[in-house]
Amino acid sequence: ALRLAGGRSRCEGRVEMEQGGSWGTVCDDGWDMADAEVVCRQLGCGSAVRVRLAAAFGRGFGPILRDEMGCQGHEEYLWDCPALREHDCSHKEDAGVVCSEHQEWQLSGGRDGCAGRVEVFFRGTWSTVCDSTWYGTEARVLCRTLGCGEPLRQLFFHHTLPGRMVYECGSLQPSLAHCRWAYNKSAPCHQSRAVGVVCNGT
Repeated sequence: ALRLAGGRSRCEGRVEMEQGGSWGTVCDDGWDMADAEVVCRQLGCGSAVRVRLAAAFGRGFGPILRDEMGCQGHEEYLWDCPALREHDCSHKEDAGVVCSEHQEWQLSGGRDGCAGRVEVFFRGTWSTVCDSTWYGTEARVLCRTLGCGEPLRQLFFHHTLPGRMVYECGSLQPSLAHCRWAYNKSAPCHQSRAVGVVCNGT
C-alpha cells in the first residue's frame, strides 16, 4: 500500500509505503520527478508537479523502507523501481511529492488571508472560481478549510488567471476538493464572475 501524509489533500504529502504491516517512509537521496511520477499515477493523482525533499511535509515515523529510488517513471508501482533496502538516512530526509490533482486555495487581494478573490492551485497553475454554482455552502467549506471561521459576505471580481474552476457542494465537506467540481468547462462558467469571500476570521 502507498499513501501521502502531512499534505493538504490526499494528492500531496510525505511518501509512505506499507511493508509487513507497518508504514514507513522513503529517503530523499536520489528522489526526483520520475520517482514522483510513479507515486502520483499509482495513487490516481495525475502527474507529478513538484518533488519535495528534506521532510517538507514533516518527519515521518517507523522504518525508512527505501533509499536511492531509481524509477524510470513508467513503472506501475513504486516498489517495482530499483532502490536500496539498506539506508543511511534519518526522517529529516523523508521524500515528498505534489501531484497535479492536488488542490490548494487562497484568498487574494483582501486585507489578510481570510478575505479576497478565491483562487485555486490545480494542475500546476492558479485559477479563479466561477460564481455560477457558488452559494453559502461552498463559502462555508472554503472559510473552514482555510481556518478562517465562517463566511460574512460574497464578493465579485474579474477572471484574470488562465484557468477556471467550478464547485458544487451538496453538504458541508472537509474541503472543496471533496465536492463536485469541474475544471475549464466553458458551459458552467459562461458569463460568470470570479467569486470572492470575506470570512469572519483573520
